[in-house]
Amino acid sequence: MQALSSERLRAIIHENSINRALLAILPTLQIPHCMLVAGCLFQTYWNHRSGQPAEWGIKDYDIAYFDQDLSWEAEDRMITSVHQACAQLGVNVEIRNQARVHLWYEAKFGAGYPALKQVTDGIDRYLIRSTCLGIDVGTGELYSTHGLDELQRDLLRMNALNPQPELFKAKADSYRARWPWLTLQEN
Repeated sequence: MQALSSERLRAIIHENSINRALLAILPTLQIPHCMLVAGCLFQTYWNHRSGQPAEWGIKDYDIAYFDQDLSWEAEDRMITSVHQACAQLGVNVEIRNQARVHLWYEAKFGAGYPALKQVTDGIDRYLIRSTCLGIDVGTGELYSTHGLDELQRDLLRMNALNPQPELFKAKADSYRARWPWLTLQEN
């Protein structure tokens, strides 16, 4: 099997009409250090691999950005702006300031979380290694913390940068319910 290149993965990601729309809309909103991230990227790839429609089974479309303003009010303004700009898409769009995650993560997930220094730091800490992906909305460049090998090999393996076995298992089970051919690999 030929290695999955970032160019090929970006082409597959663009097969999803919602991803294409978001990558057109988001640069117009002047969101600092903004990336389209997570499920809408790797789940589009899994849909491509399994012959499903590109948008099938994707529960939400995640946007990460990094703004030094740590106030809830600033993030709420950004959330409102993005929701208004994307309302016509008819999907759940989630946007979060990665600079603020450490302020609420422990209360929501029960584990501490370090203050991040840039938007990609959040991607680096996704629970499953093969899902640590993002596309810079300004440049279109693909970011992948661990490379694309595990994604191409359909592996779900816990990320040592955020070792939370219970959350990992729940997320992996959710993915395997929709894409049952994915392989769970214990570290």
